[in-house]
Amino acid sequence: MFIAAGLVTAYYLLPLERSDTIGAAAVLACGLLVVALVFSWEVWAIVRSPHPRLKAVEALAATLTLYLVLFADVYYLLERYLPGSFSEPLTRTDALYFTLTTFTTVGYGDITARSQTGRVATMVQMAGGLLLVGVAVRVLAGAVRAGLRRQGREPPE
Repeated sequence: MFIAAGLVTAYYLLPLERSDTIGAAAVLACGLLVVALVFSWEVWAIVRSPHPRLKAVEALAATLTLYLVLFADVYYLLERYLPGSFSEPLTRTDALYFTLTTFTTVGYGDITARSQTGRVATMVQMAGGLLLVGVAVRVLAGAVRAGLRRQGREPPE
């Protein structure tokens, strides 16, 4: 939980206003790589943890938060450097709100992607979110089983 809170705090404190040369696409590409690396490290840590179930919950919370903060950054930068990409100007909170409503498939419709770039980024988030949740749960469950076996405890079937 502390990791998730730290990531959201960092999202609000990062000096994105000064990053004129960093594009949203570069942030997205690098960010997705970081999400994959963090997830891989978390799986490794689960297998070696004395409490693999607890570590798996922590890993899922950290990975999902990192993924969501990444897309909030992308939407914020996209609106900042390509104004009109969304139906209204986005603050950091608006970008995080749009990210969460998209991820949870609530989609109230109060903020919408208007530009092609915004729509593509949103589609990437939707597809990636489905993959992340589906794959993450399966991989983390396997890591928990491996961690329990490593300790000589058989996981329930």
